[in-house]
Amino acid sequence: MSTSAEIVVCGAGMAGLAVAYQLAVRHRMPGVVLVDEREPLTLTSDKGTQGYRNWWPGPDDTMLRYMTRSLDLLEEMAEESGNVFRLNRRGYVFLTGDEEGVERLRSTARDVSAFGMGALREHLRLDEYAAAPAEGYRDQPIGADLLIGDAARRAFSGVAGDLKAALHVRRAGWMNAIALGAWLLKRAVGSGATFLRDRVDGFDVEGGRLRGVRFASGRRIATERVVIAAGPALPRVARLLDVDLPLFHELHAKVTLRDTLGIVDRRSPFLIWTDPVSLTWSADERASLARDGSTRRLLEPFPGGIHVRPIDGPHGDELYLIWTYDVEEREFIWPPRFDPHYGDVTIRGSAFMFPGMSAYFGRADARVDGGFYCKTRENRPLAGPLPVEGAYVLGALSGFGIMGAHAGADLVAAHVTGSALPDYARWFLPARYEDEAYRAEMERWGALVGQL
Repeated sequence: MSTSAEIVVCGAGMAGLAVAYQLAVRHRMPGVVLVDEREPLTLTSDKGTQGYRNWWPGPDDTMLRYMTRSLDLLEEMAEESGNVFRLNRRGYVFLTGDEEGVERLRSTARDVSAFGMGALREHLRLDEYAAAPAEGYRDQPIGADLLIGDAARRAFSGVAGDLKAALHVRRAGWMNAIALGAWLLKRAVGSGATFLRDRVDGFDVEGGRLRGVRFASGRRIATERVVIAAGPALPRVARLLDVDLPLFHELHAKVTLRDTLGIVDRRSPFLIWTDPVSLTWSADERASLARDGSTRRLLEPFPGGIHVRPIDGPHGDELYLIWTYDVEEREFIWPPRFDPHYGDVTIRGSAFMFPGMSAYFGRADARVDGGFYCKTRENRPLAGPLPVEGAYVLGALSGFGIMGAHAGADLVAAHVTGSALPDYARWFLPARYEDEAYRAEMERWGALVGQL
């Protein structure tokens, strides 16, 4: 069976939904077909912590400008929808119990402020610091507040008593990503887009130009334009076009835990402990872990970066915990397999931020899930045309797809429709890797740029 479409969007995660919304709703393009072998938002888009931030520590202002555009779009959609996806502005708070960590937070915040995040304000007392409301995003400050010593300890109750400083990034928070995705899909379909449940099996290309998309069901759609927004499946789908993209995968997990003892204030921002830690084990546990080569590493120091935030789960007392201490490259397989120690390790790590969390050590009911980050080496998305005429990509959103897909979709839609592009658009083109000077800059920057 063969049909035709003006454009086919491959992938119905947040990236694909954002593209379909931009094309069908904002650019009023007819004949948009969105296709996925799964139900929308069920691969990785529903597995993250659903946070957002305009905090991007370099190496320049490119990602901050990109993300600022994405957050502007999110707020526009919140206004249009009546904030159906509960965008809040609680903020991200980076915590340190180390004197050197105070200067590290201050220095990094000054850099990001210079990139355009907003002003950095320092507080030794709480009288000029405005705590964030639990709900809503309007009329809130931007920039960041650096709370020192007692001001930090008073602002964030329950945090470790040796807390030296807290950096509160203000244009940040979280949302309900499933509600956002459902709204994007509803708006796109209401503007004429179609959702098709099928698996992309191949592309028809003649003379270097796209002519159609083939599916596992035997269906074929004749089209001269396609956007590949396939999340972690992006490398596989791009290879169907004989295009190899410079991508790799990391497996990232999170823990959902019931905080039945109320250790973490339900009104808290997104809290991140930045100091390295060494986990606390009993003598018997240490001996047992040391005997096994696969667990011996749990006795070694761990990097900082433990994340904790409250969520509105079915019981009203749930927390998300996430700790990216393993960034090895992985093959994308589904369903993913997680380290059996991840839940216990992450709960133990969270006790360095909230000592009361030690009451939950050994909790068997902690749930671990997650998904794959699909990344470029410099941790910037791909958004724009591919070498095959008529083919475009939005991907490599590397764990920030919920917040960053919207600026990327904005760029892709502009490429597709011939609309004006912002000057930063060139830094997200797949063709940027053909520039030798850019590749040299990537080597200088190093890995994990912008990752928390």
